[in-house]
Amino acid sequence: MMNTALKDETQVAKFRKLIIAVSIVIPLAVAALFGIKVEGVDFSFLPPFYAGINGLTAVLLMGALIAIKNKNMNLHQRLIQICLVLSLLFLLCYVAYHMTSDSTRYEGEYNILYYSILISHIFLSVAVIPLVLFTYLFAWEGKFDKHKKWTRFAFPIWLYVAVTGVIVYLMISPFYK
Repeated sequence: MMNTALKDETQVAKFRKLIIAVSIVIPLAVAALFGIKVEGVDFSFLPPFYAGINGLTAVLLMGALIAIKNKNMNLHQRLIQICLVLSLLFLLCYVAYHMTSDSTRYEGEYNILYYSILISHIFLSVAVIPLVLFTYLFAWEGKFDKHKKWTRFAFPIWLYVAVTGVIVYLMISPFYK
């Protein structure tokens, strides 16, 4: 069951400000960290790992959808919480890899397709941060009507980002050095 005890408006206001801050800081920090290179550390094993995290997130998101359709709120909540943790783990692995490795160029014959998927994946991965966090906050507050409305946008975008993360990895993986 969601924590309906979170009713104190000052607490909720703090969480809203935190969500806005996180939604701004994460993309800026990731962009800034691309300019930092840590030498002597080999995280070349991470791309298949974080692609796997994306794949697992997609599967669990579908499981969360099935759980809520079957009115199993406890399972739905647990699966979403796991997806949030997986998304954070993905972010940490992604940043660690890109801080220690040179960027890989896609050299396949489907450039337009690859870059279309990659660009949409990047932009939507930024947009999904506040969407998912606010959607979660609404459920936590017990505002399920608002939660459902936001879920109509947050869920397909989150699922798209998770699935396209796997696709981008599969397309670029032959070109890793």
